[in-house]
Amino acid sequence: QVQLVESGGGSVQTGESLRLSCVASGSTSSSIRVAWFRQTPGKEREGVAYISVGTGFTYFAASVKGRFTISRDNAKNTVYLQMNDLRPEDTAMYYCAAADRALGSAMWPRITQYKYCGQGTQVTVSS
Repeated sequence: QVQLVESGGGSVQTGESLRLSCVASGSTSSSIRVAWFRQTPGKEREGVAYISVGTGFTYFAASVKGRFTISRDNAKNTVYLQMNDLRPEDTAMYYCAAADRALGSAMWPRITQYKYCGQGTQVTVSS
């Protein structure tokens, strides 16, 4: 079992930055892959960014490419989502999720591919 706890959300103005953290505990290993998702009421959970904890390989959604980065600190079992130049449309509940196998470009944005998911942290961006 893997437990995931997100933190770092908050309320910011357009153009500001936030850094989200996802701390993993339990049966973690370098073979896990972690992704950040976001969701607004009435919409499906959207894949934002993905990282292979072992290799550092990443994917990003087109809507955040160039503004968001994903990184990991394996010593701290933590994955970060650095969000720059935030926009009102980035407002959502952000979740991290973990999978125990590699996911390709078509599969990584699908929440059903992940075995574990955290409780989320709210990000609100006002104009």
